[in-house]
Amino acid sequence: MSHQALSSGAVAVVTGAASGIGLATVEALVARGLSVAMVDVEAARLEDAAAEIGAGDILTCAMDVSDRAAMGKLANDVYDRFGRVDLLMNNAARRVAGGQSEDLDEWRRTMEVNFWAAVEAERAFLPRMIEAGRPAMIVNTGSKQGITNPPGNLIYNVTKSALKTYTEGLQHQLRNTEGCKVSAHLLVPGWTITGPRRPDPGGWMPDQVVALMLERLERGDFYIICPDNEVTPEMDAKRMAWAAGDMIENRPALSRWHPDWAERFAAKD
Repeated sequence: MSHQALSSGAVAVVTGAASGIGLATVEALVARGLSVAMVDVEAARLEDAAAEIGAGDILTCAMDVSDRAAMGKLANDVYDRFGRVDLLMNNAARRVAGGQSEDLDEWRRTMEVNFWAAVEAERAFLPRMIEAGRPAMIVNTGSKQGITNPPGNLIYNVTKSALKTYTEGLQHQLRNTEGCKVSAHLLVPGWTITGPRRPDPGGWMPDQVVALMLERLERGDFYIICPDNEVTPEMDAKRMAWAAGDMIENRPALSRWHPDWAERFAAKD
């Protein structure tokens, strides 16, 4: 039996909805009979995406998700249009290299979109979701890079690590709030082929990620860690355990990529 928040008649808000995982989520939810507010900063791309879906009750909202005033207006507009919100998916993200030579304004902007926008969205939507007294969900799109912290995308890793910690704490608060029927969940995609990139045999397509996400949400899982065609769940588990082991065993930071430890890690993976 489907979760009420994922069933026909429910209402979803999806950010980063014009492409990739966000768009695939909207398509899947519309097919289930949900009404959806599609949110993205790219106005033309957003309208094209909605037109491609071509069915369902869809509201498009072109906006900067890190703008507090715009997020508050979005919440009011969605409730005015649909009268309810059952699923909030904070999926919008940006990626910068995060090197020492990169402008700090790029770092701040990445943190605003990848982390603070989710916090602002939850402040805007969550009180009314709780007040409604219906089963509802918040899904934040994280990243394995926020867990294992591979070199090369430092600020992106920081933002996704912050989002993971925040979502864990949010779920703890929700499950300890009397009468609350809202739950929080962390989606952790694997290698996903998005945007204009051509399909690669190693990666999953967005619809594969979404299919697994919906299956695991129906099951009530908090962590939804997606494999891909190159990385199995067993490999993911070993990599995450190794990352935690750096602290437990007092190894060098990021020992998986340390020349004195790389071979030992490879033997385990």
